[in-house]
Amino acid sequence: MHPSEPTQQPVESPAAADTAESGAPAETRATPPPPPPGKTSFWKELPFLVLIALVLALLIKTFLVQAFYIPSSSMENTLQGGPNQNQADHKKHPYDRVLVNKLIYRIRDIHRGEIVVFKGPPSWQETPEFVSHTPSNPIGRFFHDIGSAIGVAAPSSKDFIKRVIGVGGDTVRCTNDQLYVNNVRLVEPYIYPGAHQCNANGFDGSVTVPKGRLWVMGDNRDGSADSRLHRGDHDGTIPASDVIGRAFVVVWPPSDWKTLPVPGTFHQKGLAAALAATSDPLVLGFVGAVPLTLLRRRVAHRRRVRRSRRPAAS
Repeated sequence: MHPSEPTQQPVESPAAADTAESGAPAETRATPPPPPPGKTSFWKELPFLVLIALVLALLIKTFLVQAFYIPSSSMENTLQGGPNQNQADHKKHPYDRVLVNKLIYRIRDIHRGEIVVFKGPPSWQETPEFVSHTPSNPIGRFFHDIGSAIGVAAPSSKDFIKRVIGVGGDTVRCTNDQLYVNNVRLVEPYIYPGAHQCNANGFDGSVTVPKGRLWVMGDNRDGSADSRLHRGDHDGTIPASDVIGRAFVVVWPPSDWKTLPVPGTFHQKGLAAALAATSDPLVLGFVGAVPLTLLRRRVAHRRRVRRSRRPAAS
């Protein structure tokens, strides 16, 4: 061989190189893919899913929205509270379920005309509109509490649902079975047909609602144990702090589905003027900001005038 001729090196295949490096046959190094994990049985996952659902429902119920079961006829015909004995066909009156917004009153005040759920004061609890029979069995009580929380079982008899008629500072008056708030007559097409407007339950006079309290009435005035029946306890008013939230929609049964807006009678000009004097933080903040803004602009204007009168530097 000529000395200048390059020496040819044998070319190894990649498989051979891998075999040489590992020191083992190629066949033994190829490992099969791991088998797919076995599917978990749905019945094994079900308890975990139920637990998550209960936790989420508890969080939503505590802070945001809660479903309530209407157990009495005190809000008819706006809300149906079960079979009405005055009707031949009891199926026309199912038990309504409503959703209650529990967050709204943390950011604003309660307004007239809104339907609210509240925990009744002691005198109200002594004469409840219905009696809730909680099962004595611990398991039965547990499921009853869950059903009450999601609105499929009767709530505690300590909870009431009424319409707000007067807020702190309002004067509620009943004269000749006509209802007035701040000397403005309320025209109420939503009350139960044929029911008295206000003079049932011995109420015929006027009440000035203290600050921080509410005067509430049921839409079925002849069948509602509301503020008129509790005049001996703070003139029938309830603490605004006892309000759980605002009922804003009927969700069950589907035939009764509807929203629960504030009726137009509470939008009258006389009532709106009184509402402007409430302690709503947003209103008070706006009222306080206006004079401060004007004062700041006046001070800034005076400074500009003074600067313009200064002699220019030579």
